[in-house]
Amino acid sequence: MIGKLNHVAIVVPDLGIGADQYRNTFGAEVSEPVDLPEHGVTTVFVNLPNTKIELLHPLGEDSPITKFLEKNPAGGIHHLCYEVVDIGLAADRLVARGMRVLGDGKPKIGAHGKPVLFVHPKDALGTLIELEQI
Repeated sequence: MIGKLNHVAIVVPDLGIGADQYRNTFGAEVSEPVDLPEHGVTTVFVNLPNTKIELLHPLGEDSPITKFLEKNPAGGIHHLCYEVVDIGLAADRLVARGMRVLGDGKPKIGAHGKPVLFVHPKDALGTLIELEQI
C-alpha cells in the first residue's frame, strides 16, 4: 500500500536557523518558507537526492505543533510521510484494520498541493505517519 518515503518532518524552534543550517552547513537546496494556515504550520523543504526533509514551525497560537515544541524545545522529528496511490483506499484499509485516522478522517490538501492524512502515532509504533497521494 505505501510507496516511497516522501519526507521526514522536523519541528524547529526557529525556521530561519534551521533552513540556514541545511543550506549553509549541509550544503542542501532549501525552499522558501510557505505558510499553511489550514495545518497551522510554516514549512520549508530541504531537497535531497532520495527524499526531502520538511522543517516545520508553528503558525499561529492554535498550531497543532505548539505542544510538541513545548515538550521538545530544541525541536525534533515530528512525522514520516509515505506516498500512496489512492488516499481514500488507503484510509479505508487502515480504518478496517483498526487504525485511527486523525481529524475528521478526510484528507486535506498538504504542502505539495496533494491530499494528505495522518495516522495516530499510538497505532503506528509510536510514530505519527502522514500519507500523501501521488
